[in-house]
Amino acid sequence: MDTGKIIRSQYLAALEMLKQVIVKCPEALWGAPGDENSCWIKAYHSLFYTHLYLQKEEADFKPWHKQHAEGDGTPYTRAEILEYLAFTQQVIQQQTAQLDLEAPSGFHWIPFNKLELQFYNIRHIQQHAGELFERLGSNAKIELDWVSLVRDSNESSS
Repeated sequence: MDTGKIIRSQYLAALEMLKQVIVKCPEALWGAPGDENSCWIKAYHSLFYTHLYLQKEEADFKPWHKQHAEGDGTPYTRAEILEYLAFTQQVIQQQTAQLDLEAPSGFHWIPFNKLELQFYNIRHIQQHAGELFERLGSNAKIELDWVSLVRDSNESSS
């Protein structure tokens, strides 16, 4: 069993679900003025922590090149969030290929090993993707699809 391949598949599936929200979110929900939980904020938050927790340890984290300064408050555009999502997919491909799943998390506030951190991180993506799925369904009557798996880009198609 290739555990890394399974982890990559589920990360990428979770991000494909988040991507549906990003692509289909109506502009009114994307960045409503004064909305502290607008779609772009939840999508960015999900991607930021996915990116962070894929690092070997906190000191290895290098912010995405378009990351706004903390406290800036400038909304990310849909195109920027899609770019960050594509970047995060690449980070998943790179980092999960070299994970030591028995190593400590690498983050002093995360009290478990790298294997459990991967489940934790995927659940975090899904929590926010689920919240956004519900928001789009309730507020805009937009139906989104379940993504069960995404094939590893390093895997050949058969």
